[in-house]
Amino acid sequence: MKKIINTTHAPSPIGPYNQAVLYNGMLYTSGQIAIDPKTGELQTGDITTETKWVMENMKAVLEEAGMTFKNVLKTSIFISDMENFGAINKVYATYFDEATAPARETVEVSNLPKYVNVEISMIAAL
Repeated sequence: MKKIINTTHAPSPIGPYNQAVLYNGMLYTSGQIAIDPKTGELQTGDITTETKWVMENMKAVLEEAGMTFKNVLKTSIFISDMENFGAINKVYATYFDEATAPARETVEVSNLPKYVNVEISMIAAL
């Protein structure tokens, strides 16, 4: 059975989708960007801060589904400039144990929602 996952501790969707869907023990998240869920304001001052907001928003979605970053099997990272890869990776690495980190791809794209610099989605399992 499909279960919709939404939390007020992460930004509300900005379109016709939910923050995540749980199905047969698998969690499929929508991409998170650097929006402060309390104010709805973008947090794009620098790439390190922006990435931390994205990861904290993702953490809130995982927690709402009863999971942590340890449950994550795969991440997809979309960035507007590959020059930011190192800084993004440095923040991202603080959320995972390198020995058990999930599979991942990082893709440079021409634009992201609200013209942010990074968006991350995840697949996790109970």
